[in-house]
Amino acid sequence: MQRRQLFQLAGAAALTTAFSTFSKKVEATGLSMPQGVSLPIKLNFNENSLGMSAKAKKAISDSLDIGFRYPDDQREELIGLIAKKFNLATNQISMGNGSSENIQAIVQALIIRAQKNNTPIQLVVPDPTFNYAELYAKALGISVVKVPLMADFSFDIKQLQQAAEQFKGETIFYLCNPNNPTAMITPATTLFDWINTAPAHHFFILDEAYAELVQNPDFKSGIELIKANKNNVAVTRTFSKLYGLAGYRIGYLLGTEEVVALAESCMSYDNTNLAGAVAAIASLQDPQFEQLSLATINASRQIVQKALTELGLKYVDSNANFIFHQIKGDVKTYQQRMKEYQIYVGREFLPIQGWNRLTLGTPQEMEVFVKTLKMFRDKGWV
Repeated sequence: MQRRQLFQLAGAAALTTAFSTFSKKVEATGLSMPQGVSLPIKLNFNENSLGMSAKAKKAISDSLDIGFRYPDDQREELIGLIAKKFNLATNQISMGNGSSENIQAIVQALIIRAQKNNTPIQLVVPDPTFNYAELYAKALGISVVKVPLMADFSFDIKQLQQAAEQFKGETIFYLCNPNNPTAMITPATTLFDWINTAPAHHFFILDEAYAELVQNPDFKSGIELIKANKNNVAVTRTFSKLYGLAGYRIGYLLGTEEVVALAESCMSYDNTNLAGAVAAIASLQDPQFEQLSLATINASRQIVQKALTELGLKYVDSNANFIFHQIKGDVKTYQQRMKEYQIYVGREFLPIQGWNRLTLGTPQEMEVFVKTLKMFRDKGWV
């Protein structure tokens, strides 16, 4: 389809109440509205379609003249800002080339430590979930136990615990909270009670890539456990989601001094790039952009949830920048049909069938998606 046809499809003159409310919020901040819709509309990798802060862009541009220098000063400044943000010491932070490197490093470090002590070790994960911890563990030759989600897509805590209790050795739990692909949280009362009563040889990696986007008051960050000096907890976070810096690969791990030192033993040296560092610094110093980013995601969520309700398609209450929703039909066929309309949607996450993970783009993009989805319903495709 041509760009003009897409705008007609979007019904630009008939935006939802949620988008109107969003527009007023933007005007109140004094910031400009995100511009139009470009093709293709990418709603498949949980990126932030709003883009990065204008201050982050300027910081990158201003750094070009010092690109021949190593970014040691900028890395140190960024670590200091993160430490201040969470009221932690700088030695409780490990920077990563994206939080995926942090996950890789702590998994590898825990495995190496166990092997040095001739202790068996395994990884236990909910299924489905973000699979990087699983891939790293398999590459290092340790077994991975997958525990299916409950019928409501929540973690099966009892089965996760049982998988560790039946194993004679150390267990690494990888827990994405909110979980990817469901966007569900595990409430703090449940999660913290489990971790606080777990033995020391059960280690918890809490992936909080979407934590800044959570609206549910039942959520609490695992950082509280770190402040309570839990030496079997690591929290990973990223600048990819709220701050729109996915392409600049800035992530970090938080833990006690002991946990961070362990993770650092398997981190690559000089893994922070200059452009990413200065963009992250500028983003942390731009609270207006944080508000705009949250307002955009919240408005897009309302647009999509309203449409799914109208169509009678089930969805999980989202605590992230994506929605896990039902598709009445073959998901791969649905993906291909959306692609023909220049809209890229997420894949199916087995063993759950008939559900799709949809990234929340800008409100304008979601209006295009909704109009297309309703057209698919008229054709009997969803």
